Amino acid sequence: MESCIFCKIVKGELPSYKIYEDKDFLGFLDINPRNIGHSLVIPKAHYRYVSDVPNFGDYWEAAKKVALAIKIAVKAKSINFLTIGEEVPHAHIWIIPRFDDDGGVIQLGQIKKIDKQKMVEVAGKIRANL
Repeated sequence: MESCIFCKIVKGELPSYKIYEDKDFLGFLDINPRNIGHSLVIPKAHYRYVSDVPNFGDYWEAAKKVALAIKIAVKAKSINFLTIGEEVPHAHIWIIPRFDDDGGVIQLGQIKKIDKQKMVEVAGKIRANL
C-alpha cells in the first residue's frame, strides 16, 4: 500500500531499528516505546489486521522468537503482546517487555523517551539473542 508507513519501512524507504527479518515478517523497535525494547512484528505484505495474515501461526511464531530475544536482551520479567491495530492500518503485533518497576498496567499513552544511541544498543542486543 503506497501511503502505509509500515510498507515504507519494509521497502527500506523509511529508517527503522530492525531487529528481525525473515521472508514474510519484519521486526523493529517501536519509535514511541512504552518500555525499553518495545518492538513490532509486521508482515512484509500489507494486511490490515493481524487476523487477515494467511500464515497466522507462522506470524505468532516469529513474534514469540522476537519476544524471547527481547526478554533476554533487556532482562525483562515478562512480555505482553498487543494487537490493537488502530494507530497504523497495517497488521502489527506489539511486543512490550515488562519490568517489576514499570507501574503494573501498561499505560498506552505513556511513551518513554529513549535516545537514539540506546535504541541502537538495544536493537543490537536483541539481534544478538535471536
